[in-house]
Amino acid sequence: MSPMMFKRLSLTAMITAICVVVLGAYVRLSDAGLGCPDWPGCYGALTVPESESAIQKAQTIYPDRPIEAGKAWKEMIHRYLAGLLGLMVLALFILGWKHAKKIKVSPWLTTVLLFIIMFQAMLGMWTVTMLLKPAIVSAHLLGGMSTLAILVWIAHRHWGLHLNYHSINRPFYWLVRVGLLVLFCQIFLGGWTSTNYAALACTDFPTCHGVLMPEMSFKNAFHLFRELGQNADGTNLTLASLTAIQWTHRIGAVITLIYLGFIALNGLKYVQLRMLSIALILVLISQVSLGIANLLLHLPLVLAVAHNFGAALLVVVMVLFNSKITSSQSH
Repeated sequence: MSPMMFKRLSLTAMITAICVVVLGAYVRLSDAGLGCPDWPGCYGALTVPESESAIQKAQTIYPDRPIEAGKAWKEMIHRYLAGLLGLMVLALFILGWKHAKKIKVSPWLTTVLLFIIMFQAMLGMWTVTMLLKPAIVSAHLLGGMSTLAILVWIAHRHWGLHLNYHSINRPFYWLVRVGLLVLFCQIFLGGWTSTNYAALACTDFPTCHGVLMPEMSFKNAFHLFRELGQNADGTNLTLASLTAIQWTHRIGAVITLIYLGFIALNGLKYVQLRMLSIALILVLISQVSLGIANLLLHLPLVLAVAHNFGAALLVVVMVLFNSKITSSQSH
């Protein structure tokens, strides 16, 4: 196996990671996240039980969990694809160290990626066993986006073009670096909104419950260690708390739009960043439009999944920005 195999595999894994992120969003948003009550199998098997004997066996093991084959298959297909991605990452890890002097990234990056994938598998298991606890599901989302980001970086270092490092304005350089952090903070806010089912806490725009500053309670809104729909003391999460979560996500969206939009407008000054800057502007406009549409149309599944896909595209674009302004000699 040659360094060319590493190069090709990095691109294939990147595309697979995008599919895993989007499919994961579809599974969660279609309420199929608990389609299988166990992990890594489904009702004690490696496939969804469909024969009469398999169904009887599954119901014996899980008498309180009626089998919903449609939801179970959604979850299992997501697991199969995630498992395939895990094998690709393992191969990148092995090839990375085997050809450490010939590839264009540090093999330590593939090691970090492998550990993230392993932790992702654990988070996937805990998502099921801990019954969609918001902190676990949100961490799983961030882990998926981090996996995608690293794979985009590795792929672009081998397939993409880079700017002359010394031609980059230093303030712009750091603006782009921090931009990726701003984006991930907003992705967390979006994931926290979704996993707490706060996306429809208020459905008017630009106001919320008819006012710009609705009644909100931040005391329990961002408490990480609690059950789904509950405060830390076990009482039900209030509408004011859910409103605080969604309102914070809205403010984060405005900040992210301004910050990344500023990067895109400055990127237009560089010939080699012009197309990427235009792409960033288009994705930002699409994301904002999808966010507003999801509110006004009460979160239709296709738009909600598209919103998650838009977040993945923003990760791709911002990692490409970061890679392009990094010297081709850097690992």
